[in-house]
Amino acid sequence: MDGRPDLTGGLEPEGAPMHTPVTIIGAGLGGLTLARVLHVHGIPATVYEAEPSPTARTQGGMLDIHDYNGQLALQAAGLMDAFRGLILEGREATRVLAWDGTVLLDQPDDGTGGRPEVLRGELRKLLIDSLPAGTVRWGHKVSSVRALGDGRHEVTFANGTTVVTRLLVGADGAWSRVRPLLSNATPEYVGTSFIETYLFDADTRHPASAKAVGGGAMAALVPGGKGIQAHRESGGTLHTYVALTQPKEWFAGIDFTDSATATARIAQEFTGWAPELTALITDGDTPPVLRPINTLPIGHRWDRVPGVTLLGDAAHLTRPNGEGANLAMYDGAELGKAIAAHPGDVEAALTAYEEALFIRSAEAAIEATRDFGLCFDDNAPHGLISLLTGNA
Repeated sequence: MDGRPDLTGGLEPEGAPMHTPVTIIGAGLGGLTLARVLHVHGIPATVYEAEPSPTARTQGGMLDIHDYNGQLALQAAGLMDAFRGLILEGREATRVLAWDGTVLLDQPDDGTGGRPEVLRGELRKLLIDSLPAGTVRWGHKVSSVRALGDGRHEVTFANGTTVVTRLLVGADGAWSRVRPLLSNATPEYVGTSFIETYLFDADTRHPASAKAVGGGAMAALVPGGKGIQAHRESGGTLHTYVALTQPKEWFAGIDFTDSATATARIAQEFTGWAPELTALITDGDTPPVLRPINTLPIGHRWDRVPGVTLLGDAAHLTRPNGEGANLAMYDGAELGKAIAAHPGDVEAALTAYEEALFIRSAEAAIEATRDFGLCFDDNAPHGLISLLTGNA
């Protein structure tokens, strides 16, 4: 080699001044944050992503980026100024409604919340655009990963290509193909699913629903793990997540390829609810999408395996409580900083990163389980109100 880093995932000769190039599987927020923080420190990385392009699918809805983890990751990535330009003002407003539309809590966004809202797709684009051209290799779906010994791993992609690397990072989400190198744990269904849909131009076409949602987030919950939640995105777009606590078999009995039938079946569970709330389901402008909620065991960890680690949902998939994307980005930033802080000693970097990761991810999983229970247990919606008012 001529002393330059090998971007295919190889290593510099022992004792060379260059850092180890990093092979990252998954171009979600965590993997991209890792690549960006490494780039800031002059460390090359390649990100392999199954999707064929950055615009292959929509990237989910609103994210509240927290000042104690997500924003710290963006600071480490040198992107805070650019991030501020993505913030949608007023979206931290929160409302809790009863099933009949009665307003139980109405918290305006006074600008002091510390959790500004941005669109996930715009944040992802910011991270992609901050990387050198060619860093992300699109259309690389992992078909297998195997250990070669001596800390090296071979990744084979569905397009027939392979890469051999001495530093492999699984940033590939809940159903990670990298995780089995480290752990036998697999995600398990928690008993609740979300059904996702959108209303567009709601202020004009659905003014009652737009008023019910307000300027930010709205949740209408009842005991038994059932509710209608929605968030105002840009303009008059309302993004709805319907929560139902039912076994997987119950949802399997609904044909989600038949949008009208699926919508009617889901709406049936909310018979008698306020029409401005049920319209978020029945009048949806997009087909309903089922999102089962799965988690990894609380305290998920693994023994140190040379040359490989995990971040984000691949490492610590939990119930949704607004922390998932923030934790993934924070993981990516912390791993990037650890690699930069241990030049020439990958194992020391991974050991330091994982020791901290296991502690914070266990704490986050416990908190997520608690928050989810407060929202959807038999005290709903009062548990959520207690959580939002700091009385939980």
